[in-house]
Amino acid sequence: MKIRIKFRKFGVMRFIGHLDLMRYFQKAMRRAGIDIAYSEGFSPHQIMSFASPLGVGMASDGEYLDIEVHSSQSSRQSLAALNQAMVEGIEVIEYKRLPEGAKNAMSQVAAASYTVYFKQKEQNPFSLSVLSEALQGFYQDQAEILVTKQTKKSEKLMDLKPLIYQLQVVCVNDDAQNPGFYMKLSSGSAENIKPHLVLEAFFAYLSRSDAFPKKLYVVDPMDLQIHRQEVYAQGADGEFLPLGEVGEDIL
Repeated sequence: MKIRIKFRKFGVMRFIGHLDLMRYFQKAMRRAGIDIAYSEGFSPHQIMSFASPLGVGMASDGEYLDIEVHSSQSSRQSLAALNQAMVEGIEVIEYKRLPEGAKNAMSQVAAASYTVYFKQKEQNPFSLSVLSEALQGFYQDQAEILVTKQTKKSEKLMDLKPLIYQLQVVCVNDDAQNPGFYMKLSSGSAENIKPHLVLEAFFAYLSRSDAFPKKLYVVDPMDLQIHRQEVYAQGADGEFLPLGEVGEDIL
C-alpha cells in the first residue's frame, strides 16, 4: 500500500537540510510505529521518497513524501502517532492512501507556489502601489524575461516568462503597509525554477529602469523570507492540483 504524507516545516527546522530531514523521518516512522516496508538486498532501507527538496532556510506549508507500508491504521490514528513523534517545527497534516498504480510524488511535481516577504516590516522599501507597478512592468509588460541560469556543466540563456505561471502582490498578514510577492513557478525534473532566480531577474529589471528609486533594488537577500505554500501535479486537463488531492483518507 502506498501512502502520501503532507507536512509543514517551520521555525528552526527550516535550517535542517534535505538529507538530515530524510534521516529524521526514517527515525520518526519507527517511533510512530508505522508499518513501513523496506527494500530487499544486503542494505535494506525504508521505501520513502520526497516530492521536491526544500532549500535550507525556507519554510513550507506544503511538503510531501511517499512511503510504502504493509498495513496501516486510519489516517486520523496515523496522523496522531506521527505528530506525537515530531519535534517542534514539523507538523504532519495529511496521511492518504494512493490509488493503485499512482506515480510517486517526485515524478508528479509540475509546479510550486511561494510567498516572499521581508522578515522585518521596517526593511521593506516597497509601498503597495510601487510594488504593483514594478511587477506590472516586469511580468506583464515584458515580452520575455531573459536570464542566465547556471547548470552543473555550463550556463544557458533562458526565458523565464513562460515558466512563471503567476506573479502578484500579496500583503503580509493583510497589512497593506507590508507588501510582498506571490509566485507560482514551474518545478520538477524538466524545468525547475527557484524563487531566487525570479527575484534576481526582478531586481535586475529595477536596476535598468529609470522609473524606480535606486533603493528599491538594493536589497539584501538575507532580509527576505521565502515560504513554499504548495507543490502541484498537472492534471489531464492541464490544471494544477495539489499533490495531496491524488490520494484519499483511510477510515
